[in-house]
Amino acid sequence: MKEIRKIISSYDQMDWSKHKAALATVVSVEESAYRRIGARMFVQSTGDWIGGISGGCLEGDALKRAQIAIHKDTPSIVVYDTMEDDAHQIGVGLGCNGRIEVLFTPIDHSAADNPVEILKSITHSRQANILFQVIEASQSKSKLGLVYRDTELESLSSDLDISSSELQEYSSIVTNKRKSKVFSLSAQDGQAYVILVEYIRPEVQLVLIGDNYDVNAFVGIADELGWQINVVGLLRKIGKAVFEKSNLVVPYDQVDQIIVDEYTVVVLMSHDYHWDKKMLRHFMQHDPAYMGMLGPKKRMIKMENELKVEQPALSLDGLSYFYSPVGLDIGAESPEEIALSITAEIVAILRDRPGTHLKYRAGTIHERES
Repeated sequence: MKEIRKIISSYDQMDWSKHKAALATVVSVEESAYRRIGARMFVQSTGDWIGGISGGCLEGDALKRAQIAIHKDTPSIVVYDTMEDDAHQIGVGLGCNGRIEVLFTPIDHSAADNPVEILKSITHSRQANILFQVIEASQSKSKLGLVYRDTELESLSSDLDISSSELQEYSSIVTNKRKSKVFSLSAQDGQAYVILVEYIRPEVQLVLIGDNYDVNAFVGIADELGWQINVVGLLRKIGKAVFEKSNLVVPYDQVDQIIVDEYTVVVLMSHDYHWDKKMLRHFMQHDPAYMGMLGPKKRMIKMENELKVEQPALSLDGLSYFYSPVGLDIGAESPEEIALSITAEIVAILRDRPGTHLKYRAGTIHERES
């Protein structure tokens, strides 16, 4: 979502009376690639761009392709294929041995349904969004690049002459798997389409419980990740930088202002046993996606025993979302290293990955997109 917000900011700041733009979107990936489906690059006719579709290997060529799309005012698909390691193939040097397809779409700023405007409409949502995008059309090239929200399936059904129930089935598949997917389908008039059904998560909402200096390091990393930051603690102890980077900063007795959803993660790091226990009790009622607590195991066991007076059946280890001691075992010592350890654990949990060494992972780094 951070990349999307940067693209929207660039889009909003453009002088559209003088310049034009195009959006490059990764719509298909085979085997290895640095970026995945949904990676975007916003290119202005001035040559300025933001975002990215690779690790830097393809952006130069993508800039030219985007300029062509702007000049012709026509969307196009470009395939970058290094599966065979052909020295004459554009994109050699990727070092990925993969194949990616990129859709280049000229942006009509006056159209309320252009791809960037649609992205703007979902950025504040605290729920996952599903977008449908036409990435291949056997006959009607005018439909290439069209984007629809999953609330507009009737319009998409009408425009492509495809049953809305079939489209809804695709939406359900992607929603259940929480993973973007490409579908090939045939319209009732015989035309063939390929559609990207994209799963876009909302920003991670981080709730930091604490007001000591180690919160500053955590806020810095979370801000770089583009997370939505909320801090709970003693306001007089919280620094200016935390206020500037946070969505919300509240005292302990106003923690109810924070609405917990399935993309909320909580880190208890107040260094105060009383407040950690009180906040643990509060957030357990809301089942966040993740909750971690600083401190040794014996501290957690003591807290559990005290909470069992109210909840005899309570097992903190039995809570699927609870982690204490918090973080991955990287030998972290400084506040910055500790924050890195915890944020890495959070990402691993949210992506359903073990957080182990990639050298020991069997198969590809990323799961296959199909």
